[in-house]
Amino acid sequence: MTEKKYTKKHCRNNITGWLLNIPYLAYTIVFFLIPLVWAIWLSTMNWNLMSPNRIFVGIGNFTSMLTNPKAIAAFFNSFHYLVPLVVLCFLLGLLLALLVSNLPDRIKGVTAVLFFIPYLTSGVATSVVIRFFFSYNSEFNIFLRERFNKDISWFQNPTTAFWIIIGIIVWKMSGYYALFLLSAIEGVDSEVNEAAALDGCVGFKRLIHITLPIILPTITTVIVLASGLAFGIYTEPYLLTGGGPNNTTTTWLLEIYNTSFTNFESGKGAAMAIVNAVQIFVTIQLITFAMNKLNRKFGI
Repeated sequence: MTEKKYTKKHCRNNITGWLLNIPYLAYTIVFFLIPLVWAIWLSTMNWNLMSPNRIFVGIGNFTSMLTNPKAIAAFFNSFHYLVPLVVLCFLLGLLLALLVSNLPDRIKGVTAVLFFIPYLTSGVATSVVIRFFFSYNSEFNIFLRERFNKDISWFQNPTTAFWIIIGIIVWKMSGYYALFLLSAIEGVDSEVNEAAALDGCVGFKRLIHITLPIILPTITTVIVLASGLAFGIYTEPYLLTGGGPNNTTTTWLLEIYNTSFTNFESGKGAAMAIVNAVQIFVTIQLITFAMNKLNRKFGI
């Protein structure tokens, strides 16, 4: 009798669990699984989304990317963006977190929020301001020409255009990652720091040998999240460079948009999106694997 009651209760709990998960399952099906299946189907077609004629091309849209200089540039630019974004976002975020953690408690919260504000700033607004600041007739460029005889075409030079975009993203995202690191630093047991101080481990030495190993799981999260930035850049190159000069600042999202909605080659655009997704998945898995090995090395 007791076993029968347990079975009924277990079944009731299972049904309740599934009912509570229905909104999430519906969201996943509608906004992930269905679009994924449709994108895979679309990637095998030569279609502009408007014509009633659809031509099946199989893997033709994928093989055409091997001879598409913009797609090739987008693939390698993702890694070109990856390294400086991860390094600079982490280092600046860590610096901000350390600075805030050493402030008095009464102003610590307000300061942390101030550093978070750039993350809330519109990327479009920021890009427009930056474009005006570096334009030919801006006060900044006029000053350079008059005082130093420097006439720099910021967005026509591959190096300066690339680093301006990097600078915008790092400025925007560092405060966001700093909150993760600040939370981890604040969570370090004060007794650990006191014991380190008694042993003469203070300042930079304590940061390297005590703080960073303890907060390594949070660092892993920050590095993985920052890595994803390199594959999701769109607003800045779209508004500032259009992907140029010579495709040095183009990205997957920019090329997917141009291919699908400017050139009306939606099949090729879907194929690019799938390749982008695979590249993201493989890269993030490799980074996660490396960081997990580092975590295990420190016994975390």
